[in-house]
Amino acid sequence: MSILIKPIITEKATTNSELNNCFSFQVNTKANKVEIKKAVEAAYGVSVEKVRTINVRPDRSTKFTKTGIQHGKTNAVKKAIVQLAEGETIDLYSNL
Repeated sequence: MSILIKPIITEKATTNSELNNCFSFQVNTKANKVEIKKAVEAAYGVSVEKVRTINVRPDRSTKFTKTGIQHGKTNAVKKAIVQLAEGETIDLYSNL
C-alpha cells in the first residue's frame, strides 16, 4: 500500500510551502497521520513536525442527454498538509 500518491502543486500550496514551510500531498484514503509522517520522512529525508489531513468528498453531477439522465461522480481523495521542522525543505521539482 503506497501512502504518498503525489504532491499537490497549486498556487495556494506553493505559497504555503514558501511562507509556512508546509507541503501538500495527495495520500491514500485509508492512511492515518502517523503513517503519513513516517512515509514523508522516509521518502524525502526530512523531519516532520505536524500533519493535517483533509478528506475531500466526491463531486456528483447529473447530465441530461438524448439517451436519458446520466449520473456520475469524481473520486474521493485525501490530502495531507505536512509541516516540516525549521530550516528543512523539500525540492518537489528535482524528480521531474
